[in-house]
Amino acid sequence: MTLTAEEAGVPNEAAAYLQSLEDPEVIERVRCVIPDAHVFKLPPRQTAGGWRGADWDQEVWQGTLKVVERGALTVILLTDKTTHAIFAVCPVKEGAVDRCVDSSRYFVLRVENAAGRHMFIGLAFNERNDAFDFNTSLEDSRREKEAEANPEEGTDSGPPKDYSMKDGEKIHISVSKVAGRRAQASRRGSSGPGIAGGFLKPSTRDTPRRASGLGNFSGSTVDGNNAFQS
Repeated sequence: MTLTAEEAGVPNEAAAYLQSLEDPEVIERVRCVIPDAHVFKLPPRQTAGGWRGADWDQEVWQGTLKVVERGALTVILLTDKTTHAIFAVCPVKEGAVDRCVDSSRYFVLRVENAAGRHMFIGLAFNERNDAFDFNTSLEDSRREKEAEANPEEGTDSGPPKDYSMKDGEKIHISVSKVAGRRAQASRRGSSGPGIAGGFLKPSTRDTPRRASGLGNFSGSTVDGNNAFQS
């Protein structure tokens, strides 16, 4: 008999997220939106060295990926481009996201449904920039949550000090003539040819163009169906 997450005593974060959608008081933060994400059915892993995207040949879904925070929860949402229906939810926690060993654009997600069942799916992006944004949003979320959980100690050094001037108090500043002449010469030199407006000229080196395309996606997509269809 298969136990649900609640019966097994495991926090069901996917269900908690879905329930939070009914609470208008919960603040939602969308860290990134990637319009073209591809989901694959995972074949048996050939080796213990890790997942290889080159082995995936059965695409089952295509849609939009979002990294979303609601309250204390961070989840990866896969939603339909047209209806915005949720296809799958991946609560971000230890072991939820794994990288493939042969490509920076391929990942494995541990998705869950409201009943606590989970499964692993393959995720791929068309562009390396999409994969970079995905990784960055997860890393930023992790760092911010760690900072909130472990605030720096020793920042409060007592009552604030009063640096205001007292009545009748004066400040004397001595400026040498040599320093004044150097500053004047520096101002005259800054108006000469070279850098206009005080800004450096833009670099002549451009970022190399990315290799486009994820490959030939010939598999049919699932029209708004949930990843946990029975």
